Amino acid sequence: MYRGYPVGYFMLWAAYDAGKYKQIGHDHGTDLPTSLIIDGQQRLTSLYAVMKGKAILDKNFDEKHIRIAFHPLKEEFAVSTAAHQRSHEWIDNISVLYSGKSSYSLIGEYIENLSKEKDLTEEEKTTISENIDQLIQLKKYPFSALEISHDAEEEDVADIFVRVNSQGQNLKQADFILTLISVFWEEGREELESFCRDARVPNVKEKSPYNYLYEPSPDHLLRVSVGYAFKRARLKYAYLLLRGKDLETKETTPERREKQFHLFKEAQKKCLDLQNWHDFLKIILNAGYKRSNMIVSQTAIMYTYVFYLIGKYDFKVDSTTLRKILSKWFFMVTLTYRYSSSAESQMEQDLANLRSIKSANEFVEHLESIIQGVLTNDYWKITLPQELVTSSSSSPTWKAYTAALVLLRANVLFSTLSISDLLDPTKDANRSALEKHHLFPKKYLETIGIKDDRDRNQIANFAYVEWHDNLDISDDAPSVYIGDYIDNLSEEERKVMYYFHALPEDWQHLEYFEFLKQRRQLMAQVIEDAFKKL
Repeated sequence: MYRGYPVGYFMLWAAYDAGKYKQIGHDHGTDLPTSLIIDGQQRLTSLYAVMKGKAILDKNFDEKHIRIAFHPLKEEFAVSTAAHQRSHEWIDNISVLYSGKSSYSLIGEYIENLSKEKDLTEEEKTTISENIDQLIQLKKYPFSALEISHDAEEEDVADIFVRVNSQGQNLKQADFILTLISVFWEEGREELESFCRDARVPNVKEKSPYNYLYEPSPDHLLRVSVGYAFKRARLKYAYLLLRGKDLETKETTPERREKQFHLFKEAQKKCLDLQNWHDFLKIILNAGYKRSNMIVSQTAIMYTYVFYLIGKYDFKVDSTTLRKILSKWFFMVTLTYRYSSSAESQMEQDLANLRSIKSANEFVEHLESIIQGVLTNDYWKITLPQELVTSSSSSPTWKAYTAALVLLRANVLFSTLSISDLLDPTKDANRSALEKHHLFPKKYLETIGIKDDRDRNQIANFAYVEWHDNLDISDDAPSVYIGDYIDNLSEEERKVMYYFHALPEDWQHLEYFEFLKQRRQLMAQVIEDAFKKL
């Protein structure tokens, strides 16, 4: 805007009966809007926040001020930092320029403060004055706006929004549906966003969706409600259904739209039910996934929640059986990347396969048959060890191995404390109680010629230890440090420790790459054993 570049237009909808939709403010005497924003809300919100110095809500629903700094001599803008605040060369927050004070006073104050640091020429003072004034005058910046007639139907306006934004990079199908919900069921969208906000903030005084495992976003839970209500994963179908379109006849009617919205409202009610929500999260915990950083696929969580609602309400599966089968299901879909690519297509097929299911037993048997068909003996013995050939700490296989150690109630390496207890997110200190340790330390590997981090950081070279043990081990060769830890163990204690941590016999003397090969096989065995326990 400052440089005169085009910044797009706004699309507004003339509000014939504005009170039907929205009232600005809550005080008596506030005006009803003359227009509703169809396109350009983010730009207007940003401009309003900066020019009025008002806080906005960020993606975590926290209040946050937008602070933009400006250098009048260089005509540069920057996100304001402590360095800008200390410098007299920068206006650290341009919101002050729109506070109502006269431009003469603001310019005079800036020049006076800067003159204390450096001598300014008359030419520089003129430049400063002109540039600050140019920035202040942006409050008179002319925008182009297209206005939709007040007699346009709500459905038409929602359709215009989708068509206008369909070529954009930022909007997704979920955004279109959320807009549709805003038009026809505004309180439903507010409930959805409030639930997601409350899921991120501890509340000790009243019941809430807050938890340490998963912070949902509105579009995540939208997918859950859509999946349960319509047995659909592709949001493009959900959008058409909520508009009242028959996917077979292509006919769109208000009556069908009302019927589909009723289904969606009932689904969202179940999705946001606190009892359902917390009972479902227990399923994830029961699968061994105790912390948010163990969750590598939010899609896996969303779609497992869909199956939870279907199992509970459509097939009346008892809670114990449902928890057991869905714990296995979540473990399987996470371990095998089931929803990592073409997630909507895969889930669409998974939902379609439920159409012939008639009873609780059939539902459970159906999921069990899929699990057994994926996690075959070849998978455990061949595929999984190969998938453990990675240096990615976010690998689903490493997270599954961690979950396996939780399920098997394994102790930390060289410790009497359990991994499950030290993974408890409520017990974090300044330094994590549990740390990943290179069994063959990186600097030791460098001394024997292994310098590539992709080799040194193989997940098969990691084990969980307490942080002080990690410090003590330092860069010693395993054959050097191991004696300090196992000399006082009985043979049975050593065998148990070696089993849980997938350590081959005499591993400290193995050639490094042979050690990795053997350990991957043993890690795969631990994961399989934990899964069988489920």
